[in-house]
Amino acid sequence: MKFCHLIGYTPMHAISYSRFGPPHEVLAPCEIPTPNPGPGEVLVRLHVSGVNPSDAKARAGARPGVTKPAYARIVPHSDGAGVIEAVGDGVPAARIGTRVWIWNGQWQRALGTAAQYIALPSAQAVALPEGVDFDIGACLGIPGLTAAHTVFGGGDVAGQRLLVSGGAGAVGHNAVQLASAAGAEVIATCSAPAMERVRAAGAAQVFDYSDPELAEKILDATGGQGIDRAVEVEFGANVALLPEVMAPNGTIATYGSFKDMTPQIPFGPYLFKALKIDIALIYILPEAERQAAIAQLTKAIEAGTLRPAIHARFALEDCATAHDTVMQPGRAGAVLLDID
Repeated sequence: MKFCHLIGYTPMHAISYSRFGPPHEVLAPCEIPTPNPGPGEVLVRLHVSGVNPSDAKARAGARPGVTKPAYARIVPHSDGAGVIEAVGDGVPAARIGTRVWIWNGQWQRALGTAAQYIALPSAQAVALPEGVDFDIGACLGIPGLTAAHTVFGGGDVAGQRLLVSGGAGAVGHNAVQLASAAGAEVIATCSAPAMERVRAAGAAQVFDYSDPELAEKILDATGGQGIDRAVEVEFGANVALLPEVMAPNGTIATYGSFKDMTPQIPFGPYLFKALKIDIALIYILPEAERQAAIAQLTKAIEAGTLRPAIHARFALEDCATAHDTVMQPGRAGAVLLDID
């Protein structure tokens, strides 16, 4: 990794990239100016940064139509947790010293959470409940909010039958916990080695996603009634299975389709069950829906019914290895960077 250095400012340590490419080729430790909070902003000293697949894809240049980074230098990562050390005009001084978690840290901004500090709008630094550590806080941005919205975006799920595909992944594992604690009957799919871990998270029944009789087994598990709401990580791969297992007027809340980004929808089966497809992109969630998801996460964390799984943690300077790790199949939870 190359070391970049600028002079003439109060520096902070960070990881950054200036071009797309493999992590060990483009991510470099650097010193950059410690930001000052502007009006309506807070300055957070970060303790932990959360690494997500979307961070790795953005660094690799995998987004359609994007040929170069949007900024000359990008500090990656949208998730993190730390302590507010300063506030800008219009923000109550009482926020100083508050332990917080971060959302959208690097969304449409150059500087994310792979650094000692981040300055961002006060609303994007959410108070951590008492006794909740920074590791958990760094898991609540993309995976936490996505899970909460895809589970509760249609309202109360008590008494409903929910299908969570990819129940062992960071979002899916959170979704199983949230839905189960809210009184839903949760059916989940995952790889065979992860089935016990997904059951322990609260799934009533768990099936191997590669089972050739998967649709029949899911229907049998519902007594033939079908699924009321599906939380779907691979819409394209499951586009034909979903109408087989959904109940009439059910909702498919999908947040991913990595294996097939151009699926062909069998419209007839969807039409004659009047299925709704709710595509979730957590970065642009409307304010009211985001606040509802934050409230659900806060409630679950305070009640102890949500405990995000952590797969691996690395030092800040090992950010490239963290990017490799977050893209590995079979990952069992979040990937974190220790900033301190």
